[in-house]
This record gives sequence, structure tokens and C-alpha cells, in this order.
Amino acid sequence: MLTASVRTLAVCLVAMAVGGLAASPAAAAQASRGVRFEASDGTELQTTVTGRAPLKARPVIVEFSPYGRGSGTIDAGPRFNYLLVQIRGTGDSDGRFDALGPRTQADVAQTLRWACRQPWSNGTLGINGFSASAITIYNSLHLTLPCVKAAVLKSGTFELYRDLLIPGGINNLVPGAGVLALIGTPALLQSPDRIGRDPGTGLDTLAGLVDAGLSDVEHPTLDSWWRQRGFRGDVNHLPTLTIDGFFDVESRGAFQGYQRLRRDGSHLVVIGAHDGAPAGTDAGAGQMKAWFEHYLSGAHNGVAQEPRVQMWMSDGDREDLLAGKFVRRDASDWPVPGTRWRSLSLDPARSGSAHSLNDGSLSLQPDGPRTTQAYAALPSLPTNSDPPNTAIVGGFGVNALTTALPVLSDMTVAETLGLSYTSAPLTRRVDAVGPATLDLRLSTTAPQTGIWVVISDVSPNGTPHPVATGRLSTDYPGVDGRRSLKDVRSGRIVQPYGRYDAPDPATPGQSRLYSVELWPIGNRFSAGHRIRVHVLGASLASAPGLPAINTVTVGGGSGSRLLLPELPGSDLRHALRPR
Repeated sequence: MLTASVRTLAVCLVAMAVGGLAASPAAAAQASRGVRFEASDGTELQTTVTGRAPLKARPVIVEFSPYGRGSGTIDAGPRFNYLLVQIRGTGDSDGRFDALGPRTQADVAQTLRWACRQPWSNGTLGINGFSASAITIYNSLHLTLPCVKAAVLKSGTFELYRDLLIPGGINNLVPGAGVLALIGTPALLQSPDRIGRDPGTGLDTLAGLVDAGLSDVEHPTLDSWWRQRGFRGDVNHLPTLTIDGFFDVESRGAFQGYQRLRRDGSHLVVIGAHDGAPAGTDAGAGQMKAWFEHYLSGAHNGVAQEPRVQMWMSDGDREDLLAGKFVRRDASDWPVPGTRWRSLSLDPARSGSAHSLNDGSLSLQPDGPRTTQAYAALPSLPTNSDPPNTAIVGGFGVNALTTALPVLSDMTVAETLGLSYTSAPLTRRVDAVGPATLDLRLSTTAPQTGIWVVISDVSPNGTPHPVATGRLSTDYPGVDGRRSLKDVRSGRIVQPYGRYDAPDPATPGQSRLYSVELWPIGNRFSAGHRIRVHVLGASLASAPGLPAINTVTVGGGSGSRLLLPELPGSDLRHALRPR
């Protein structure tokens, strides 16, 4: 039985699906044709090809969707045809849904080979993906994708376990349930056609959805099942435009995807996806169209010469970003070349600026002696502590509500139940862009607890606005140093690649050092603002843990510190010096 919060999210997500995630091709005279494709195992998939009438050979943009008919997410103009493929076990396609695993990946390669030879194709294909349809492609890049010349992947996970469903080893409950609702509802609505053809497909569809829903129970660790549902290499070398937002629920995936595909001429545009785009922008639609026009039709539009990385950053607050107050920065790569990670120690000295249990400080050099500070690991309000999950439903009235009642989206309420560490007011602006890490020495009274971390931009009036989030289960202290990102200057790990293959529980009361990965931050901390780190109970959007008292060790060389990225031109060290 879904909880009330899960049901609310599911309703919103389903409304996205049945209402259409984006416009269909917009030419006045359209032709559309439903075609059944038979995979190598005999399973039939429902596909729909659409384009300007008459439906003749053109470059084809293909999208693989689990959200049923009418769920295509791009309109790049009338010079293209569009093929929507409903993934097996979803919508009106037969077979058993395998959570975007090996069978679906094989379908991708086989369907593309078939589409390349159809009379409405000129032999040139492009791939478009948003969210689940982008995940499908990331998961399939280790297979040869025939006739494909370029891809646009908006949001989507690079590793399904790590980037969306169980980040930091903590079950991301509400989004997982919402995704299943998104997939299950179109499958239910289209079931009469499917069952009319073959009554047995109904059981296959139901069994596949049930298996997917139980995946976190059957596979709580990052095992081979999850590894089959993540990036496993690339043999295609496609120029790929990756698009996402800094507050997106799947933002980590786009950054990781770009890094692995950048040698093939890929670009990264951080403008928004599930989290919404700033007012006055087109959410990247123009660049998506130009990308396909250039790589599929040979248009000399200059898109390949644009900066490799383009970013629309927040200027202190997500709501202000959506309203059109943002900072634009371009770069030649990600992380931005020249980025420096500054170490800020968690200091027991009172900052005099917060309403937390401790009101600690964030210092370049800790002033206080080594000590411990405790908090109760109580669930936190998602609209406060969990901007990525809140942003999913932002367009369905939540953004308007939090704008009208800012206390619902800032950390004023949530911080009272946790610990906080705040810098002195900045004497000059600091652009913090890149992955961040909190190294935290912590013990807990429970066999397992979730460590939840938020970075806030504290405005001069004292209001803390969340701008980055990280999480980690105490069952997973291990870090794979070989796959972690290190600062080239210091050699320190600045983006830990956590190990989630096997739990390593701490004895209750045992203090250990944990490296908590915060997903990429992109925010300008203006002069007069402060930087604050909150340590508190996990978001209510995550699976609940056991009641616990967590104790953090700070000061006196404890190792508890924030590694915050700063762009070239920023200098946090000078910004924290007294005037």
C-alpha cells in the first residue's frame, strides 16, 4: 500500500506521462503509423513512427520509452521522422519488463537495426532520451547501435543504483514508487489491446512490474543485477549532448555520463530537467534541435563549436533560479579546469547565526578543541532537506507553494533538529561548482543509520537556502580510491566512489570516518552570505531507518571537514578573511 506522500508523487508523475512530456512533431500535416516489431525471441514491441506527410525517408530520431503511447519528448522540426518504441512489458508492448536490463538492451540494438532499413528512414538515426529513456541508452552503449550518428540524453542515470534508487546505500523510496506508477499506469490503460492479442501477456507485464518493485528488497547491495542496469562501456563513440540541472533527482548521472563520453565530442548543458529550467530560457530545446540538425542532417549551425560545458547556476536559492535569477558560466570540461577544493573544518565554536542543536562553525582552521556533538536521526521534511526529490513535483503547484511560503523550502525548520556548521560572512563572492564531499567522523546507537547532509547558502537575513545534498548509510564506509575523483593539486579524494557491494556495519557506539558524496553543486555565494553545512536525519522521501542518536566528532584534528569546489576567479580563503 503506497503512503500518502508516495500516492501524491505518483499522481503528479502519471499526469506528466499521460499529458505528454514534450510536444510531438509540430508540422501542420502529420502522418503517424503504428508498427509492430518482432524481437529475436518472438516478443512484439509496439512502435509508432511520426513525421510530416507524406511519410518518406528522412533521418529518424528514436526514443525508447516505458511510458506508453504519446510519450515522446522531442520536436526537432519537420526535417526528421520520429520513432517511439514502447519498451517490452510496458504500454502496448508484449513481454516482461526487466527494469531496463539485458533483454531491453538487446531490444534497443535490434530495433535500431530494423528501423535503419525501413522506407521512412534514410539510414541515419539519432537517439533521444529523457529520464527512463535516457537510462535505457546509457545501459545499452556497450552494444553496437546500428546507424546511430548522435544522441541527446536529458537527465537519466549513469548507474541506476547509485544515481537514483539507492544513492549512498539509502533507499530513495518515493521516486522509486513514482517511477513504477508512471510505467504501470500506461500499461494498465493500454492492456485491452495487448490482452486482446495475447491474454498471457497480462501476466508477463504484471510479473515484470512486481519484480521491478521488489528490486531494492531482492538486491539491497550493488550486485551484478544492478551492474547490468548501469553503464558498462561504450563501443559506439556517439557525439552526445547531455542535459540536466543542478537540482535534478538524477543529476549525478548526466555529469558522470558526460565525463565518460566527452572524448567523442560530447557536450554538457546544465540548465534543468525534472527540476525545471530558469524563466526566460528554453530548457535546452534549441540546443537539442541544433544538435540533431548538425549531426543527422549536416547543418553548419556551429553547435559543435559551442563551449563543451554550459551552466545555469543558482545565485543563492533554487526558487530564485527558477524565477530567472541565475549565474551563467561556460567551461571547456567538467569538473571545470582549474577548480580548487577548499577544506573547511567542522568546528565546535559557536557561529552565533543558526538555530541548530549546536550552532557550530565552518572554519579554514578549527579553533575549538576536539569534542563530540549529538543529534537524533529523525526524518526530515523533504521540501527542506531534499531539493532533488522536491523538484520532481515542483511544476504541479509545489514551486508556487514554496514561493508563497518560503519556510517550506528553506532549512530554517529542519536545522533545529540537527547539527549545523556555518562560516563567517563572505567578504567577496565565491562560485562553488563541482562535486563536494563531507568527511564526517560519526558513531550511532543503531545498527545502521542514514547520514544526511545539506549545504545551504545563508542570506544576510539569516535564512538558509539548500543548494546541495548528500547521503550515506553507515553500512557503507568503504571508498574505491581508484574510481574516486581526486584533486590534482593535493591528491585528496574530492568525489568518493562509495563501495556498496557488501555492508560493513559499525558496532553501535563505534566512531568511524565516513566520506559522504554530495551531488554536484552549482551556486554563487555572494558577498555577505555564509556557507552552512547541516547534518540531520534522512529525508522522509527515503526509506525510514531505525531510531538513533548519532554523535559527530569535530575540532582538534578529528578529520570532519567539507571539501568545497571553487571555480577559478574565486578564493574562499580570502573571502573568509576579516575585512
